[in-house]
Amino acid sequence: MARPTFIKDKIYHIYNRGVEKRQIFMENSNYSRFVHDLFKFNDESPALNLDRSIRSIKSPMFEIGSRTLDKKPRKLLVKILIFTLMPNHFHLLVQEIKKNGISRFMQKIGIGYTMYFNQKYERSGVLFQGKFKAVMLEDHAHLLYIPHYIHTNPLKIRPQDTKTETVRDPISNSWEFLENYRWSSFADYIGKKNFPSVTQREFLLDFWGGEAKYKKAAKEWLKDRKNNFEKIKDVALD
Repeated sequence: MARPTFIKDKIYHIYNRGVEKRQIFMENSNYSRFVHDLFKFNDESPALNLDRSIRSIKSPMFEIGSRTLDKKPRKLLVKILIFTLMPNHFHLLVQEIKKNGISRFMQKIGIGYTMYFNQKYERSGVLFQGKFKAVMLEDHAHLLYIPHYIHTNPLKIRPQDTKTETVRDPISNSWEFLENYRWSSFADYIGKKNFPSVTQREFLLDFWGGEAKYKKAAKEWLKDRKNNFEKIKDVALD
């Protein structure tokens, strides 16, 4: 699909996966590195310390938890509204706030994470399947449903998930899994601190009317995921 022109203040669903559908997250340290990169590279300043940080990949980049990742003020390239990381792909919901902000941010992410991954696993070559895909959210339904689609994506890898909504896949089990899935912004949206400094949640929480209402809406989405997906399949990308 043709990549859209990025327009200031517009919101985009962004997606990419590993080349040949390979895993891009092999272990927890890979996920935590990518979360770190989401935070660190969302800055107008160049990644001057990239090579040094790559050489130090055996050291933790940051303490996994709810604390602020970095106290140094940043000049954001984009607003990261939502993220979800999966074994072989990732989803982002971002807002363009600086000219070429999305393109610059995604270039830094692609280069930085690939360098880290290739050195760690002694490989070479591309890691991602071409350029990232992006689609602009253009109507009310997109904004209503795409956040839930991205946040519930990890249900695809839940051990008990049959990939169909049946009585063997109760809502309560799905909800518990999502609440405890670390590599997503979902917990931060329902009032459980996970990586609060990575995302800028004010716009969507204001749109929904706060964390409690977002949580209620997410539960409603889970009750009829298949039919709800039909409303946003044109912007789902994967």
